[in-house]
Amino acid sequence: MAPAWGRLHGRCAAATPFQSHAWLHSWWLSYGRRGRLRLLLVRSGRELVAAAPLMLVRRPLPALVPLGGAISDYADVLLDDTDDGRAADALTAALADAARTALIDFSEVRPGGALERVRDRWRGPHRTVYDSLCLELPALPMDALVARLPSNKAQQRVRAKLRKLSALGLERRVAGPEEVAAALGRLLELHRLQWRGRAVTGEHLRPRFRAHLVRAVGPMVRSGHAVVTEFLIDGEVVAADLTLLSPGLAGGYLYGAHPGLRERKADVAVMLLDACAGHADGRGTLSLLRGDEPYKHHWHPEPVVNRRLLLARRRTAPLLAAALCEATARRWGRAVLSRWRDHRGG
Repeated sequence: MAPAWGRLHGRCAAATPFQSHAWLHSWWLSYGRRGRLRLLLVRSGRELVAAAPLMLVRRPLPALVPLGGAISDYADVLLDDTDDGRAADALTAALADAARTALIDFSEVRPGGALERVRDRWRGPHRTVYDSLCLELPALPMDALVARLPSNKAQQRVRAKLRKLSALGLERRVAGPEEVAAALGRLLELHRLQWRGRAVTGEHLRPRFRAHLVRAVGPMVRSGHAVVTEFLIDGEVVAADLTLLSPGLAGGYLYGAHPGLRERKADVAVMLLDACAGHADGRGTLSLLRGDEPYKHHWHPEPVVNRRLLLARRRTAPLLAAALCEATARRWGRAVLSRWRDHRGG
């Protein structure tokens, strides 16, 4: 399905790199469970005009969730931008049929996502709740991003950091398609080193994640949906970055940096943003993806909250109510934990 999927992905302006065929197919090979794939397709003649890539889960509730899972920052369906409404109607009907026995539970939908066109047509019970926070910048060259900073002092500080990187002799190298597997191996090893002794996302260290990344990113580099950049000093790779791309968005997905860089007073965040901005030009949005880390706020990004869209039929409305209760309990639990940590710290 890759050729037809790729053409549809290119005709859906809301699509992110996480809806590309290479990303989803590779994710399924690493994380999918046999018998659980539910792929809803709408064709006009032989051409694919809408698609909803789903997987059936049974815990904690029977639900159809998007492929991509927790390692994907955005989820969505694909809908042709030239659709006159018939493809959206057909996809909505297919999802409504699937919702007779399971809740349709789409987390991490970016505002303006194609799934909103389905939600607007949905005749059964549905709810939209807030999900993860993402931070976004305009897709501008680095000089223009620096100029956006609110004070001359802040701008001068960043320019000094860029000069420091240059003085260290830092060079960049973009990996070609045939070099991606080796470059990602170095990236993941550097990622492990930079987080050694600290809390790290454990999935990033697992073999299945490595297999997924290598399998997905090679084709994505070939199609222009990913760039792997290595940073070298005196010929040695000291950092590596994976940036994912779609026509409207560029996002720095994962990086690894040798701890020695910080000892040499190199600002890794400035280094990475400089590289990512070079790939983002003309794409509309430079996304810092999920997370509210303090260093991201130095650039005065716009906070954009993903949505979780819950769609049900009358007979599955109790599943929707249960999902809302679970989401509320999680939100209150996080708030209580945050207050407890603040209290303990005080």
